[in-house]
Amino acid sequence: MNDSLDSAFLAYGGGSSSSVMHPLVLGFIFLITVLTFTLKRKYVVVPLILGLLLIPAGQNLYIGGFHLYNYRLLVLVGFLRIGFSRVSSGAPIFPGGFNTLDKVFLTWALYHAVATSLLFREVGAVVNQIGFLWDALGGYVLLRSLIEDEVGALRAAKTLAVVAVVAATGMIYEQLKGQNLFAFLGGIRPVPEIREGRIRSQGVFGHALLAGAFGATVFFVLVWAWKRSKTWILPFIGMSACLVMVFAASTSTPLVAFVAGLFALCLWPFRSYMRLARWGMVVGIVGLHIVMKAPVWFILGHIDLSGGSTGSHRARLIDNFIRHFGDWWLLGTHDNVNWGWDMWDQCNQYILEGQTGGLVAFVCFIAMICIGYRWIGNARKAAQGDKAKEWSFWILGAAFFAQTMAFIGVDYFDQSKAVWYLLLVIVTVATMSSRDRLAAKTTALGDADIVRVPWRRYASETGQQLAGGRTLVK
Repeated sequence: MNDSLDSAFLAYGGGSSSSVMHPLVLGFIFLITVLTFTLKRKYVVVPLILGLLLIPAGQNLYIGGFHLYNYRLLVLVGFLRIGFSRVSSGAPIFPGGFNTLDKVFLTWALYHAVATSLLFREVGAVVNQIGFLWDALGGYVLLRSLIEDEVGALRAAKTLAVVAVVAATGMIYEQLKGQNLFAFLGGIRPVPEIREGRIRSQGVFGHALLAGAFGATVFFVLVWAWKRSKTWILPFIGMSACLVMVFAASTSTPLVAFVAGLFALCLWPFRSYMRLARWGMVVGIVGLHIVMKAPVWFILGHIDLSGGSTGSHRARLIDNFIRHFGDWWLLGTHDNVNWGWDMWDQCNQYILEGQTGGLVAFVCFIAMICIGYRWIGNARKAAQGDKAKEWSFWILGAAFFAQTMAFIGVDYFDQSKAVWYLLLVIVTVATMSSRDRLAAKTTALGDADIVRVPWRRYASETGQQLAGGRTLVK
């Protein structure tokens, strides 16, 4: 960002200690509140997702030193509705029970908040982390409670298509007029950033990187929705809007994430050899690290798909993050600004997790990603014989891969974080039936009667009895 654009951004309320809430936004929040309490519970997620993602993150009420952002207001509204419905129905908060991913997410959020508070030891830090928990834990629990099954996940995915259409419209306007269509609301940059002569559109999001990353990830979520639902019109329109977002952002990170998702889809014919492919990639990366003059992560400095990319900065960021492990492993660090030029810019979600939450938060974040991949992979294997369902899980894996690749070049500091929480919830409910079937089999048979074998043998031998009357399970 250059100084003139930063000044303009601050003039419109970004980062200031004052209320920035446009009357139209207040009206929109009121409408969402009414719909939240009047719609059937299964439809409540639709207006809430629209509100969480379509209102610029800078919109807030500043009360007593605390920023009450629209995101937090809507999370509060959603929880009031959940509390009302849960009390009346007696249903559990988490459909399917409190699973491993939920536990890891809870550990990640709580340790992050405690670590940052202990690191700064100021009242302001505590207030800040209360806001973080409200955003992260509140947003995740809200979506996890409202989306109970795959039908609900598909409904949420189609809502993302509407968000993409609105955001893409604004980004096209930026390309044509050189102004942000949503800037009149306040709390968002009025003039888009220009790099190497190209306008970097951001729409309703806090930065072009975030807008493009949204498009790259949601494109594959909508491909999944298209294959799993009976209608194709809304997912197809949303996919088209996502493509507009990826290219109108004019940044390399969304393009890399999108290409990564396409690459994952193209690996479908080799799905039976993915274990070999994964180890091959590990060996290849280690080999490059050995033969290259610089560490392997400096390859990022040579990736520029949009012109004016800052891949070299990301490479230095990773390098300093590794070299300064002792600075951040316990509670995170605020000394990263002294690591080198522009090291304050944490444009990598993985590094942000370590710098703001220490090793525990970093490991928990990686664990969430690993659990997601494992659940998707196991669900696909369990669906062997049903090519349509197996293919749908593969597409969901491609969406997850696009998201994890996007994290290398961007950190989520605006409403985009809701997309990450939503993706985790979609993976949870989409794979829930497969995990329930496995748990039921294991419980019914008992540990003493189980013989575990590789998946390829399981696919061909399921149901056969082994010596001693033992039953074969995955």
